[in-house]
Amino acid sequence: MSNRSVCREASHAGSWYSASGSQLSAQLDGWLSQAQTSKRPARAIIAPHAGYTYCGSCAAHAYKQVDPSVTRRVFILGPSHHVALSRCALSTVDIYRTPLYDLHVDQKVYGELWKTGMFERMSLQTDEDEHSIEMHLPYTAKAMERYNVVFHIACHKDDLTIVPVLVGALSESKEQEFGKVFSKYLADPTNLFVISSDFCHWGQRFRYTYYDESQGEIYRSIENLDKMGMSIIEQLDPVQFSNYLKKYHNTICGRHPIGVLLNAATELQKNGVNMSFSFLNYAQSSQCRSWQDSSVSYAAGALVVH
Repeated sequence: MSNRSVCREASHAGSWYSASGSQLSAQLDGWLSQAQTSKRPARAIIAPHAGYTYCGSCAAHAYKQVDPSVTRRVFILGPSHHVALSRCALSTVDIYRTPLYDLHVDQKVYGELWKTGMFERMSLQTDEDEHSIEMHLPYTAKAMERYNVVFHIACHKDDLTIVPVLVGALSESKEQEFGKVFSKYLADPTNLFVISSDFCHWGQRFRYTYYDESQGEIYRSIENLDKMGMSIIEQLDPVQFSNYLKKYHNTICGRHPIGVLLNAATELQKNGVNMSFSFLNYAQSSQCRSWQDSSVSYAAGALVVH
């Protein structure tokens, strides 16, 4: 048996974000410097996964709540865009490359998850085609840097591990089951959960054109629809969130990772854990005013355990 590590390349670097480590680092620092620290230390965040030119500034509001002195392990739950998946899938690699530094998969936790019999494996091809996890890796690497005050340099943490999970089109009962599995990890203050999701994809190219004229312009209707869903997420109510999706069919691509988080949080609340979720930023890729327009919405928020 070879002991060589299997690596997943940063396949979207150079197109969805800069492939230059120094340029990327400076961009991320710039966006983070514009965001406020208000919900720290975050135990979980929801953040978008579009190209950084569209959502980099929005995502910073979530990542600003991450405390690298507390967090040791980062779970990244991203929706599957390209393959049909009815469960959750684990990666086959050891290392995820980023232009900043390599991130190591936590094989101990992967072993524990695999033993549940609830997970499948994704191929390297599926892993590298998918952007929903990758778009969080540079931000994770940046947020987990510790600054060496003496030498004024950024040091990454050698003990940091990641747990990438590709989330399929789960039924409500499966979201509940996976929520239970992840709840014990969410209970651990050294873990951070990154929930990868954009919000409304509006326009004919997305086959979604819900419009409530009472809100005024189309983009206002979209914002109202998104914020309705966001306020349900803030209540940490998985049943109400499912009902909202059934009623409005809002095209929130990370609805299943969000559902898993809400169920994990509900499980902990049953055991007397006190927590709160707050959204900190909302943005749209453009403002839709006519039926020919299209946009994608982005939201950033954080879960804090009290």
